[in-house]
Amino acid sequence: MKQTSLLILAMMMVLALAACGGGTESAHTASESAALATGELDLPDTVDVNTVAEIMDRDDVVLIDVREQNEYDEAHIPGVTLIPLGTVPQNIDKIPTDKTVIITCRSGNRSGQATDFLRKNGYDNVHNMAGGINAWKSAGLDVE
Repeated sequence: MKQTSLLILAMMMVLALAACGGGTESAHTASESAALATGELDLPDTVDVNTVAEIMDRDDVVLIDVREQNEYDEAHIPGVTLIPLGTVPQNIDKIPTDKTVIITCRSGNRSGQATDFLRKNGYDNVHNMAGGINAWKSAGLDVE
């Protein structure tokens, strides 16, 4: 009986450890990075910061920060356009429909709201940046 309990406990620990190591990789191969830099983008609804860093300099990509002015002034992603969440409806004409739009905020909540709003208003190439500027800074990426 004691051996059976130990065996079950050992199996549970192995399964728990295996589950912890099953995360997805965010690093891209050289060919994937090249495709992101120049090819047609086929992005998921939520995009990780490393992918955004790789594509943000493309002419067909626009980054929108939906935080407030004071948050933006503290630190922001270089090249991002500030449109606070509360002003997105009246500034929708400033957000292009013919480009890939990446929305960011502090942690991903407000950008998720803005992404949903834009999708409901005809934007089909808009994406939320996972983790916002917090994740961007944690990844060691540049801010201004």
